[in-house]
Amino acid sequence: MRIPFARLRTDGAARRLFNAALLALCAAAALPGLAQAGTIRILALGDSLTAGFGLDPADGFVPQLEAALRAQGHDVTVLNGGVSGDTSAGGLDRLDWALADKPDLAIVELGANDMLRGVDPATTRVNLDKILARLGQEKIPTLLAGMRAAPNLGPAYAAAFDPIFPDLAKAHGVALYPFFLDGVALVTALNQADGMHPSAAGVKLIVERITPAVVELIRSAGLAKTG
Repeated sequence: MRIPFARLRTDGAARRLFNAALLALCAAAALPGLAQAGTIRILALGDSLTAGFGLDPADGFVPQLEAALRAQGHDVTVLNGGVSGDTSAGGLDRLDWALADKPDLAIVELGANDMLRGVDPATTRVNLDKILARLGQEKIPTLLAGMRAAPNLGPAYAAAFDPIFPDLAKAHGVALYPFFLDGVALVTALNQADGMHPSAAGVKLIVERITPAVVELIRSAGLAKTG
């Protein structure tokens, strides 16, 4: 069908407006964390403390954190990347698999099993360093959750293990939550019968304390969407 020349001239302004809008949309899509539709995906890469060992599914760290963030208006999905019994080496080995879910942000909670097994802290440091380096290469803003050595391992082990987390957070420029079990460790009423894994109430306290750090991670990454 032939379109009259006069109509083409009349439609020129509309075409220019359309082209401008298209360019604006492309520019917005190119800016990470801005004007992109969709739910924020947060990877929780960890061990049994993340996986929700011994708890009903709804009482684990991942669902409780997701519920807490959604209650504050954040449109998020927290991806359960926790494997019970996993060490920092295990987390590193399955990092590619975890990243296949295309997370926008990450929480790294690893090292407790290294400590409980008496793994050389230098090995734990190397593994976590590689995990954070990879997340940095993928440009995934990260919150590193710290762990502390059990008192029975002695002061020498603690002196080598405890600084791993603040040191690596500083080296990689990532956010640090100093101690994942803050307020819960060694509190009988907040732990399961084994004395190591938080109860539902213990997880609730962990989530209450870590949520502000996760919210700050969302905001600092420019991903403060609500829904």
